[in-house]
Amino acid sequence: MSYSPKLAAALSGATLRQLAHWRKASAGRGAVLVPEVSGIRPILYSFRDLVALRTCVKLRNDASLQKIRRALDTLRDDLREREHLSEYRLVADGSTIYLVEPGQATDLVRRKANVVIHELVDVLRPFYRDGRHIPDLLQPRDHVTVDPAVRGGMPVIEGTRVPYDEVAALLRDGVSADRISEYFPSVTAAAAQDAMDFADYVDSYEPLREPREAAAG
Repeated sequence: MSYSPKLAAALSGATLRQLAHWRKASAGRGAVLVPEVSGIRPILYSFRDLVALRTCVKLRNDASLQKIRRALDTLRDDLREREHLSEYRLVADGSTIYLVEPGQATDLVRRKANVVIHELVDVLRPFYRDGRHIPDLLQPRDHVTVDPAVRGGMPVIEGTRVPYDEVAALLRDGVSADRISEYFPSVTAAAAQDAMDFADYVDSYEPLREPREAAAG
């Protein structure tokens, strides 16, 4: 399973313009995240990319993009940590960015070690970004779930393998929620409404025009 930029944006909290900007290197610094499925058109993200993107979005709540790039360069070049970005726990406290490990955290901006952080944010849980509610990654709606082991991580109706967008498409074609079970017996009316609500949320991410990278952040 791979994720289009629009679905990756909806599940991570990033904007489409941010995704485009983060794929590019800038001023001698590396890219924030190059999609591991396909970094060229059609752009396709992996589930691990979604986890990493949510980390970046949460970091942007407390740190500038320049500071994030500096921290990632320290992580990759100085500390020689070359695993996928989703493998690392990164948090910001308003002044710097830390790589958190058991028992300590390393300041990736000022390059100091042995700083203990007591409060860590779970990157999979819901959060707010610029007033927008970013849902739980694994359960973006009560009856919609994301599991890499089910259809490769495509959001599906909970307890089934039915993709949310197929249910939403039926509702948009005029099928009532009460009649969805005629098409998908395992899908309840409440689940159908959740699928429609999530589809509307995904569609709220407008198609990307030509990005103005300088304005992205």
